[in-house]
Amino acid sequence: VSGPLHKGKFYPGCLENFDSRSPGLNGRVVMTREEFTEQMCAVIRPSTKEEFGEMFDKIDVTRDGIIDWDKVTSFMLLDLNEKDERTRSSVIPQWKNLQLLSPIHKDIIQNITFLKGSSCYLTVSRNGLLGVWGENLKLQRTLQITTEAVKLKDLWVTTLVSLGNVNKIAVAFTSKEICFYDLNSKQGLSCQYRLHGLQGTVICMDYWYNPHDGDEAILTLGDVCGQVQAISFTSALISLFERPASSAEGEEATVTISWQELVSGYHKCCYTLKHKLHYKDWVKQVAYSSSFDAFISSTTSNVNTLVLAWREKLKPRLKTTSFDIAQGINAFDFHSRLNLIATAGINHRVCLWNPYVTSKPAGVLQGHSASVIAVQFITERKQLFSFSKDKVLRLWDIQHQLCMQRIAGSFPKSLDFQSTLYFNEAHGRLIISFNNQLMLLEMKQETSRKVTSHGKAVTCVLYNSVFKQHYLHLNEEP
Repeated sequence: VSGPLHKGKFYPGCLENFDSRSPGLNGRVVMTREEFTEQMCAVIRPSTKEEFGEMFDKIDVTRDGIIDWDKVTSFMLLDLNEKDERTRSSVIPQWKNLQLLSPIHKDIIQNITFLKGSSCYLTVSRNGLLGVWGENLKLQRTLQITTEAVKLKDLWVTTLVSLGNVNKIAVAFTSKEICFYDLNSKQGLSCQYRLHGLQGTVICMDYWYNPHDGDEAILTLGDVCGQVQAISFTSALISLFERPASSAEGEEATVTISWQELVSGYHKCCYTLKHKLHYKDWVKQVAYSSSFDAFISSTTSNVNTLVLAWREKLKPRLKTTSFDIAQGINAFDFHSRLNLIATAGINHRVCLWNPYVTSKPAGVLQGHSASVIAVQFITERKQLFSFSKDKVLRLWDIQHQLCMQRIAGSFPKSLDFQSTLYFNEAHGRLIISFNNQLMLLEMKQETSRKVTSHGKAVTCVLYNSVFKQHYLHLNEEP
């Protein structure tokens, strides 16, 4: 240890001036409160004497008015020990038995999402079957998604997103179209808008809306041609797109829109943005981050694997930054508070990236023996899920970059499978799909997360005003 602890950090050289102080009692090198605060303020800036005065008082527990190196090291070791205890006492999730949900799907499940407004889950399979699940994950009903462009036997859904601010869902098809369905419809599932004429088949989407202004929203699209495109809505609560004056009234009427109309600016309530930095590689995942106003996208290529496209004010173009990741990635997740992007590497590694540093990751989580296919942050706990192709689920501590938990051997035995992972943090539910099956892994309710200071019950507390200390009496066995 080369320096004192201040606000959770060590600062080298701050206490080297102990060597220049006059020897105190029994030849010890000591510092007074004033000397300590002056030395610390000279080394650590910006800071105040009041802050270091409080630190001095914590170190000088015997109130001698002086501190030496032994007192400082004791303080640091105790502080580190308390931090270590708090870290170890952070609750590692305990799980209920793995549960198989009702097998309603007969085709591969493409998406799992949660509707906050109605507190229900949606699952959609490749053949367009939509499952609506209650908050308790009991099946409520099933609906068949249809589109005018193809017959039901030829229908192929690639992805689905929820438009929470307008209570709609957007569904993409291999027919190079996106349909917007109204969940409020009395008809079950009413298609309000049909967007066609896309250059490539959209295989991933993401939707964001401003929680403080529901009119502001962004739908991000990634396709098989390597394009990342976005539709930025400016009056979503009124209407996503312009309705032609000649269109029929009523919620049953579907408004058909061509992609070229959006690009040309015909629809005044929205505009488009795009980039092609992925060239011809399939865009496997897209997201929009409001914290730094940028689009994130990824491919399985080792060139331009991860791309951040920053929006520039009053300019229609995007400023791009790319990350080259060996062997490519299958997925990513972004933690806005920690300002980290986690990537699920085909090379078995989970990497943590600072969005502004492309040269190397901020951390590498190693332990998987197969390609990592999904990653998901647990925001409040500062933890991360990762799931690999050999059906091993790992839970990581982000701060210490250590694996806290490994779950394996409980999942279906199928050798070849497609999977999607969804974690509902509020309810502590992890839903994983295996082809057409849905598995639920639910956290047990935590009894307590308090960190206790003593192993026995405290029966008495006294305060000494002279030494400004508390004395405790513990209920220990004689």
